[in-house]
Amino acid sequence: MKLHELLTTLNQEVPFYTAESWDNVGLLIGDKQSEVNGILTTLDCTLNVVEEAINQNINTIIAHHPLIFKGVKNILEDGGYGSILYRLIQNNINLIALHTNLDVHPKGVNAMLAEKIGLKNYEVLDRQATAYYKVQVFIPKENAKGFKGTLAEHSLATEGNYEYCFFNTEGQGQFKPVGEANPHIGQIGNIETVNELKIEFMIRSGQMTFVQKLIEDNHPYETPVYDFIPMKKMSQYGLGMIGELPETQSVESFVQSVKQALQMPSVRYIGNRKATIKRVAIVGGAGVGFENLAHQRGADIFITGDIKHHEALDAKMSGINLLDINHYSEYVMKEGLVSLLEDWLADVAAQIPIKASTVHTDPYDYM
Repeated sequence: MKLHELLTTLNQEVPFYTAESWDNVGLLIGDKQSEVNGILTTLDCTLNVVEEAINQNINTIIAHHPLIFKGVKNILEDGGYGSILYRLIQNNINLIALHTNLDVHPKGVNAMLAEKIGLKNYEVLDRQATAYYKVQVFIPKENAKGFKGTLAEHSLATEGNYEYCFFNTEGQGQFKPVGEANPHIGQIGNIETVNELKIEFMIRSGQMTFVQKLIEDNHPYETPVYDFIPMKKMSQYGLGMIGELPETQSVESFVQSVKQALQMPSVRYIGNRKATIKRVAIVGGAGVGFENLAHQRGADIFITGDIKHHEALDAKMSGINLLDINHYSEYVMKEGLVSLLEDWLADVAAQIPIKASTVHTDPYDYM
């Protein structure tokens, strides 16, 4: 399998456009024409992870946290990030990042955490509202088939696992060419009536400029008529999960079960020690800001990482129970992503080893 084929599959399953605008996902380092001989999943791409890939003759790493976030000014063998980049390039290792797009995926990091801690009947905590356009194009009926074919060739008019998704309405278009017009159909000064189709299809908001140019370049009319109608819909993607425990637990019992499930030596609890826990919300990584939504949706506790002092005080005063499980808790994505990849790449998984990194990348020592 070529790297570009892997990227196409990833973009279909964990769309890069679902990542936050500030994020850096997709191919960070590599050759799209290279042959993938193995995949190593990791939370962070550290130097030890790169050495692990080299030792196992694996040339593709998929990390959750992007190694490159800001502009790179130099790549030096200096023991820092430059050494990691230098080693990757030196050994022809491809690096892919699946970050916030894996966070918001319905089977992504938060679903993996929900499974680990034993939540049942969980669902997305904060579903995304996806902005898109409904496009309407009016075109002579005889030109419609070729025009739609051109759109489809550019991967437009797709909905999930369906391609060539158009709605057609027949009607009659009228116009009168005047002045210096150069009409595709009709004569100057004559009112023309043409059998036309109104073609409707959906596009993502970021595709508008591209689609507009495609219409104008491929429409037979000198002045094509089309509309972009802005719309929104709730998507399957969103941040966090909320679900229920099989049975109500005390705070002490619940915290101990989370520590055991995630193999965490230490966690921090904020809230009422005498509370009982049944409904649980979770956002992996740094999810402060969603605790109020979790509370509104009936969560007895909100689990996340990187909770600051004043954020903890605010939550406690508001009567919201929090559990800080550290940002490193997202390490569950290593094994979880292996399972997803084996499913997504079922046709080639038997020939290409897909492994979770064994390197522990938590920067903290718990004392």
